[in-house]
Amino acid sequence: MATTTSYEHDADGCKFIPASQRPDGTWRKPRRVKEGYVPQDEVPLYESKGKQFAARQTGLPVGLTPEIVAAAQKKKPQSGMIQPIPGMLVSVDKTKKKKKKKTVVDDTADKLAKCEITEPTFEPPNKPSPPSAPSQADPVKRLKNLRKKLRDIETLEEKIKAGLLKQPDKDQREKMSKKTEVLKEIEDLEKLGVE
Repeated sequence: MATTTSYEHDADGCKFIPASQRPDGTWRKPRRVKEGYVPQDEVPLYESKGKQFAARQTGLPVGLTPEIVAAAQKKKPQSGMIQPIPGMLVSVDKTKKKKKKKTVVDDTADKLAKCEITEPTFEPPNKPSPPSAPSQADPVKRLKNLRKKLRDIETLEEKIKAGLLKQPDKDQREKMSKKTEVLKEIEDLEKLGVE
């Protein structure tokens, strides 16, 4: 496809590519060409530094001074040694024996063989601590929560007395039954001086 094109000049002195015939028999129109134009087919392909380095296969990085390249080419690496970077020697032992690879099944079997199975021992359950024990570390927050619970209980009692709530459900009855415990806990915290 890299055909050399010959440019012609027209009467005005402009360059143009003359009309040509395609392989299928049709004709291309003549094309005017600006000064300095290079057809796509004639543009050289770009080669990166890495590609140039690989093509040279000297084993030396691109851009080294000629003296270093000459010195490196004079020195031959010892047998069994490779030199990927100048000055760095890496030994390659070709007589290494290949280890037998363990499969996943073998590895899992080894792990299972090391496992021990023991029967669990159950201790009798300890007596549950009374619900009046403060569960929070901060007594001020605990007192605030208890006062809120007391307000909720009193609101429920007022609704029942006013007739707005005729039949309280199980949770509401349980909440109202804890009123004495909440009051006792509030008194205990107030005795400690918590405000």
